[in-house]
Amino acid sequence: MDFFVMTLFPELIESIADSSIIKRAKDAGIISVQAVNIRDYTEDKHGHVDDYCYGGGKGMLIKAQPVYDCYQAVEKNIGRKTRVIYMTPQGEVFTQKKAEELAKEEALVFLCGHYEGIDERVLEEIVTDYISVGDYVLTGGELPAMTVIDAVSRLVPGVISEGSEVIETFHDNLLEYPQYTRPEVWRDRQVPEVLLSGHHQKVEEWQRKKSIERTLRWRPDLIKDAVLSKKEQQFLKELQKKDDDDPLHS
Repeated sequence: MDFFVMTLFPELIESIADSSIIKRAKDAGIISVQAVNIRDYTEDKHGHVDDYCYGGGKGMLIKAQPVYDCYQAVEKNIGRKTRVIYMTPQGEVFTQKKAEELAKEEALVFLCGHYEGIDERVLEEIVTDYISVGDYVLTGGELPAMTVIDAVSRLVPGVISEGSEVIETFHDNLLEYPQYTRPEVWRDRQVPEVLLSGHHQKVEEWQRKKSIERTLRWRPDLIKDAVLSKKEQQFLKELQKKDDDDPLHS
């Protein structure tokens, strides 16, 4: 899978893309991450890519021309039109479901804003998706773009161990269960006995229950859409009733 990031600060993208699992996937030829410098496409003789906003207001706005010409070069490189994602707090909040959707693409283009943003006309011309990584404002779109690339790339076959991308946080809309490693006892804290039993069915049941408990406690907004068996639905009802009866939760 190929990722193209249109940015004013390619070094930010490259520093993250050349680390950890993403770097290994790049080296293996499973994915590619290319930072494309918008400044290389400006027609301004001084190399400027921004200007003052019509209508007043503070700050500078990235001009349409260099962004559009940069996109045209990227599209020519890809050889066809593809989805262009603009990272903005005004966009759809990024979720695991969105990551799974994007992972089906062969290539994705990301557009990173800076300053006060980008001229609306070029956004209307090229952008297909507006995505936010949360309800807060950052200095630019590079870190959000790499967040999305990280989440999407790990769903590409071969990037991580087979199966690891499936049973984890947000699987069935549940948070991941707690996990443990050696030693069995650390600071008087014992690994749960069921995990030492070797009984796979009991281990799986324990893991599911812990995922339900953790989701109800930490992310109750997710629990309504969780995929649960009838037995697990009954377990959830018991947990909710217990919370309702607990004065600390009233």
